[in-house]
Amino acid sequence: MKLEYAGLKPVISEHGISFKDGKEDKFIYLSFAVDILNAIDHTYEQKKTYSHQLNEKQLNPNEILDILLKFHPDLEDTMNQEIESYIKHLDSEENDVRNRVNLSNIEKDTFIANLKLMRKYKTQRAKNKIFYFHCIETIVETIIKYKIKELDTPFNERFWHILQTIEGKLSTHKISSKLKMVEEESALKAMLLINIY
Repeated sequence: MKLEYAGLKPVISEHGISFKDGKEDKFIYLSFAVDILNAIDHTYEQKKTYSHQLNEKQLNPNEILDILLKFHPDLEDTMNQEIESYIKHLDSEENDVRNRVNLSNIEKDTFIANLKLMRKYKTQRAKNKIFYFHCIETIVETIIKYKIKELDTPFNERFWHILQTIEGKLSTHKISSKLKMVEEESALKAMLLINIY
């Protein structure tokens, strides 16, 4: 299983290929998400306050993979099944184009050629996204296991995005949380307050 940056979300049609600005590859968040996971994965003593300075060091893809495999040794098999399902989706996408009545044969051929050209790219983006959501789920499992009530990170776009994703995943577990930005000692901080008992 290989993790690597793919790029922005492609927009593919019979007219060509473009890339959607703002629809970034989840790969850019992985190092930050794994840093949060490492920060919260330890045993806790009651009535103690813990603080951890996130290192914001860019981990390489193999380090990211190794860390998550420690939590889920069977992750590679799970990922392969999910990627196999995604490849079937790509096949279906091509078949849908073949069956479109509003396109000429040359437009269909061009559209399908563009889809085939971007298949590897889209598959890598899907791998990164699937891996990212497994990482988020592992963070949420750790929050639930240790009953963590607060996550603090430096305030930047990447940590904010990750905390929003964690907030959404917590809600699927019927756990409410509140994300806010605070200023402490002239530095901005993102805080996720978790209602867990």
